Amino acid sequence: MKNRIAILFICMLATAIQAQAQDFDRLFNLRGYWKFSIGDRSEWASTNYDDSEWEEIYVPRRWEREGFHGYDGYAWYRTTFKGSQLEKGKVHYLSLGYIDDVDEVFINGTKIGFSGGFPPDYYTAWNAKRLYRIPNELLDYEGENLIAVRIFDQGGEGGIYSGDVGMHVIDEELKDVIMLEGMWKIRTRDREEYAKSDYDDADWEYIMVPSNWKSIGINDLRDFAWYRKTFEVPRGNKLTEMSIIGGYIDDFDEIYINGIKVGETNDGRDLGWSKSYSRLRIYEIPAGVLKEGKNTIAVRVEDLGANGGIYEGPVVIVPDNKVTRFTRGGYFWR
Repeated sequence: MKNRIAILFICMLATAIQAQAQDFDRLFNLRGYWKFSIGDRSEWASTNYDDSEWEEIYVPRRWEREGFHGYDGYAWYRTTFKGSQLEKGKVHYLSLGYIDDVDEVFINGTKIGFSGGFPPDYYTAWNAKRLYRIPNELLDYEGENLIAVRIFDQGGEGGIYSGDVGMHVIDEELKDVIMLEGMWKIRTRDREEYAKSDYDDADWEYIMVPSNWKSIGINDLRDFAWYRKTFEVPRGNKLTEMSIIGGYIDDFDEIYINGIKVGETNDGRDLGWSKSYSRLRIYEIPAGVLKEGKNTIAVRVEDLGANGGIYEGPVVIVPDNKVTRFTRGGYFWR
């Protein structure tokens, strides 16, 4: 057990160092003064809310160092950016650096991601890098766009405290790539019908992909869980000679697209001996499986103990001739 955890930590540390070494440019910078208020009200995510009376604090910087000494609890940040700064039709990611402890992020009133767990199921994510994909349909390319960040701090210093804060865009060469990272549905049961494309998962819990199960309070499950997500294949995108890169999964997996199993990894070994968790999942998608419009992906995960889940990316569908390049990590930003 200890050896396995040590190996996993070293692998993740090496990946983090490599990612930090990438010299990529932001589309634009979001560092600076944001609107800020302590407290917690759902309407603060709305574009219609008037925050003109709010305080302003610098991002990234711990809120204790901006005058809110000793404050623990809920607080919100808000800022706007112009749609003219975006590149229409391309995939944008919002980077918020590091947040102490828990966050939910909204674009124009719609939640696009979260890290950690809010009370009563509190789980800190103070050392997790925040990078959230923004669905294109949420963006106003002609007007202003609102970013609202809800934060809970359990103790010590809090807030958006360090790291890269800005907007990134995916390279034009990867226009046929389908990004799957972000919010998924999850259920900790094991039923065959969960793989079906028409299964109703409306009452399932949300989880961010990639992240481990601890992010939503699932600890040492030693059992099965299923993930599901719907995604769109735009008209004109490639439908053949495509592969899914399913990230790193702890421990075993089966991946289904539109109800068809496209790949699995299971070395059949026990906890402490299995190396499946350290293998990047790359599976070819058979011709005829992908279709224009709505598609469904389902992932069956078996955990042997300790952490579990789709814990590290990339998680993406990509043309076969770009798989090798894509697995190098961090290269697709500009």
